[in-house]
Amino acid sequence: MTNTEQFKPTAQTTKPLAEQTFKKKKLWRSLFILNLCISILLIGLYWVPIKMVQLENFADSPSVNLPKEGVVPISNSGHAQTIKGSKPSNLIETKLTVINASSENDWVYFDFSRGNVVDIHDRTSLEWDLAFRRSKVISNGGATNKFGKAGLINLGKLNFDQVVDVPQDNYTPDIATKTDTENPILLKWYSYNYLTHRLSAKPNTYAVKTADNQYVKVKFLDFYCTNKETGCIKMQYVYQGDGSNQFIKPTSG
Repeated sequence: MTNTEQFKPTAQTTKPLAEQTFKKKKLWRSLFILNLCISILLIGLYWVPIKMVQLENFADSPSVNLPKEGVVPISNSGHAQTIKGSKPSNLIETKLTVINASSENDWVYFDFSRGNVVDIHDRTSLEWDLAFRRSKVISNGGATNKFGKAGLINLGKLNFDQVVDVPQDNYTPDIATKTDTENPILLKWYSYNYLTHRLSAKPNTYAVKTADNQYVKVKFLDFYCTNKETGCIKMQYVYQGDGSNQFIKPTSG
């Protein structure tokens, strides 16, 4: 018997070798998948908290591009303008306003009955309905002011112009937190894009009960001023000042 014949592989020796090779490949594949999963998990644990911190810092910190005194591109009076031709003819006019709430320290107070930003030195006053500080919005009721009747309801993604009335009850007032007060309905009135780091208003319509029990429907439109400054709240609204929860013009005669 020659050496070649003596060590020639047989079916019995080839099978175990093939099984060992397959097991090694399977083991390496399993180790690769395990390492990949661990890497993705570690990246997620590191990346998500950073992005959440960036969101909070972006929404609550002052802009890096604050305009100089006297050159703010919009008026901070918050005076509302009527939007014509944007709704059925029998509804009360929709008004549009932009409120410069870019300060990280000072609240800007808005009164729907006057359609203006108002100077408020005492929060217990009933002369305001919503207050803005960058992306934060509070109402004149609940924990913010026990004398105010303001509250909100999220109506969802309803067409703003098709909302002809709002609920009369079950409005959510402000609640107290460890450091401040807030309205749960407006905690996330915006969406955050992690790629562009920009806020955009959600397409939701909100029902508002004012500090003196009147009704408003509101939709937020933007968070940016014309010079890209952050903290300018653009919103459209319809105010009903006769105590009714319907936004239809009174019939004549």
